[in-house]
Amino acid sequence: MDLFIQIFDEILYKPLFNALVLLYNIIPGHDLGLAIIILTVAIRLIFYPLSKKAIKSQKALTELQPKIKEVQKKYKNKDEQAKAMMEIYRQYKINPMSGCFPILIQLPILIALYRVFLTGLDPGKLNGLYNFISKPEVLKPMFLGVIDLSQRSVFLTLLAGLLMFVQSKMTVPKRDGGSGGGVKNKSMDFSFILGQQMTYLMPLMTVFIAWNLPAGLSLYWV
Repeated sequence: MDLFIQIFDEILYKPLFNALVLLYNIIPGHDLGLAIIILTVAIRLIFYPLSKKAIKSQKALTELQPKIKEVQKKYKNKDEQAKAMMEIYRQYKINPMSGCFPILIQLPILIALYRVFLTGLDPGKLNGLYNFISKPEVLKPMFLGVIDLSQRSVFLTLLAGLLMFVQSKMTVPKRDGGSGGGVKNKSMDFSFILGQQMTYLMPLMTVFIAWNLPAGLSLYWV
């Protein structure tokens, strides 16, 4: 376990911590909130190819729903059904699990950032900086001089939940109300029901998780 923690610190915690302090040092006014925003944009750019691939995969899965329903109707045996669906995925070069990859990758980053905001913002604990990064005399955990990022922020927490809801509404596919299904079939479509539930569940989870965490994490989430 100690070895795992050490590897985690070297690969994620220390680079993120040092990058945040470096940005804090060079930004005019030394605004920690702006440093978090710039760091977030950099992280998103690094993982953009993976996120783009995941979005394409989700869109392709949505377009394949009619074929998937045909397979479900044709094969009642679960094993045959699974083989037929895997053949469809192979034919169209789709990985049904690729949409989860960006979320799974971001979880360790969120954990590392939590550690940064929890233990690293105290000037007395600014240890582990690389040699080329100067240690700031005072590290003000403020965003625009208004929000203390080391404390809970109800505003940023609720904003994170609201934006998560907006994002969910944008990504969950809209169902065609035309022929070919009927209301009953649509209501029984598992992926559609799950998507609708996640539209409301994810914002609630976001607010619940961020409610008692430092506002820096909520800002990153936003």
